[in-house]
Amino acid sequence: MKLGLTGGIACGKSTVSAMLVQRGAKLIDADAVAREVVLPGEPALNDIAAAFGAQVLNEDGTLDRKKLGSLVFGNREQLDILESILHPAIRTRMWDKIRGCEAENPKGLIVADIPLLYETGQAGLYDAVMVVYVPQAVQMERLMARNSLTSEEAGKRIALQMDIEEKRQLADIVIDNSGSLEDTERQVDEFWRKQGLS
Repeated sequence: MKLGLTGGIACGKSTVSAMLVQRGAKLIDADAVAREVVLPGEPALNDIAAAFGAQVLNEDGTLDRKKLGSLVFGNREQLDILESILHPAIRTRMWDKIRGCEAENPKGLIVADIPLLYETGQAGLYDAVMVVYVPQAVQMERLMARNSLTSEEAGKRIALQMDIEEKRQLADIVIDNSGSLEDTERQVDEFWRKQGLS
């Protein structure tokens, strides 16, 4: 089974993905893949350098994330160019990994952790979508604590993503992560049992 895993910032996606991995799932993390596709020698890095100039590369040929960020942050046009390079590269690499996992274990659970799953229109590519949910007030609290942000800064980051209530309504499976860790574990166990994965 191919499961798309998503949620909002500071909702506890990493916690839930770790619980699924502990139970035997294979995890493919979009953020990790995003870092992989911009390593030296990768076509996406060459395309980024061609689009934004050698200024976005460090002396050792690695991507200067800070410099690239300063060019695209707050500039929709530049961000669109960057995303048109990155998104296809990330998606292709993720599906290569998913197919590899399927070949290894056709009956296993493959979890694709994609923060912007709905926003990038990928939900339909998976057998089911699991949303890790906490109410927005809890999300704000956790994000402020985790990243030492003011409520205004946290609010801005949360506003960049689709509303968590909307994601919750679209989900096939909702894991409510607003209680204790044990409570979250129970929900993950229940999902695992229902899928006949135990």
